[in-house]
Amino acid sequence: MTKVDFYILPSADPAARLDFACKLTDKAWRMGHRIYLHCSDAEQRDELDARLWRFKGETFVPHGPAESEPEGLIVLGLGQDPGPHNDLLVNLDLKVPAFAPRFARIAEVVVEDPAIRQAARESFRFYREQGYPLQDHRLQRL
Repeated sequence: MTKVDFYILPSADPAARLDFACKLTDKAWRMGHRIYLHCSDAEQRDELDARLWRFKGETFVPHGPAESEPEGLIVLGLGQDPGPHNDLLVNLDLKVPAFAPRFARIAEVVVEDPAIRQAARESFRFYREQGYPLQDHRLQRL
C-alpha cells in the first residue's frame, strides 16, 4: 500500500516547498529511486527546474519535463499521466492527483502559508479515509 509522508516546514514562504523538494529529490535519487515531481502549473514547474539546476553547485541532479523525458529518472510533470513512474511522487500541487495511488510513496510538502496548510489538511483527510499509512515530519530548520 502507498505510504504517505507529510513534510511540515518551519516557514510561511511557498518557495521553501521548492527548496525542500530539491533536497528530497536529490536524496531519493541518490538512494536509487525514480521521482515524479507533480507541479501545480507551468510557472511552478519552471521555477522548480531552475532550482534543481542551481540548488547544489557541486552536483547535478538529472531531470527533465515529463513531456519530453517520460522515461527519465526524475521528471517534472503537470496534470498529465505520470507515464511509467510509480516509485516516489513529490506532490507540489494543492490537491491529490488522481494517479497518486499507483505510487509506492508520496511526499506532501507543507509550509505555514494558510492556503497550503488548508490544502494539506484536506489531503491528509483524503489519504486517511483511503486507509493509507501516514507519517508527518515536522522539520525544525531547512
